Amino acid sequence: MKKKIHDKHFVPFLSEAQIQDAVKRIGQQINQDYKDVSPLFIAILNGSFMFASDLFKQLEINAEISFIKLASYKGTSSTGTVVTAIGLEATLHNRDVVIIEDIVDTGKTLSAFIPQILDHHPHSLKICSLLHKKEATVHPIKIDYLGFEIPDLFVVGYGLDYDGLGRNLHQIMQVEN
Repeated sequence: MKKKIHDKHFVPFLSEAQIQDAVKRIGQQINQDYKDVSPLFIAILNGSFMFASDLFKQLEINAEISFIKLASYKGTSSTGTVVTAIGLEATLHNRDVVIIEDIVDTGKTLSAFIPQILDHHPHSLKICSLLHKKEATVHPIKIDYLGFEIPDLFVVGYGLDYDGLGRNLHQIMQVEN
């Protein structure tokens, strides 16, 4: 099934079932790693909202979630500039913090955001991302919980967008060449 979004055509890449299996696997690992603590999850909007919601449903531990909006994309490519649009209000000092991302691409967004988090002196900081484009990474980021490593493709769906559209797809689709 092809899907046209703006001027581009997209074809299936990861099915809803594959995504949900990865979310469950990550949730199980987090439950094990944080069984004796109550971590704070920071979901980066807009892209991670579906992943964060499904992941949070898998958690059996006590946990909190907060949201922050960072932006570095326009169209199909990174602008290279990270803009904070919505600030973080939760106290991070001495907390176990897990950042939830939809995708780590160049690593620019997280490389700019992580020092801001570390300035608050959390007890620990881990990164959870559904997708990682290892080939595209310019700023290496240690991803502690990862759903899928993918090639350097432009993808939409399951929260990821192309200029605002496509987030509502249940699967992840790649641009057709």
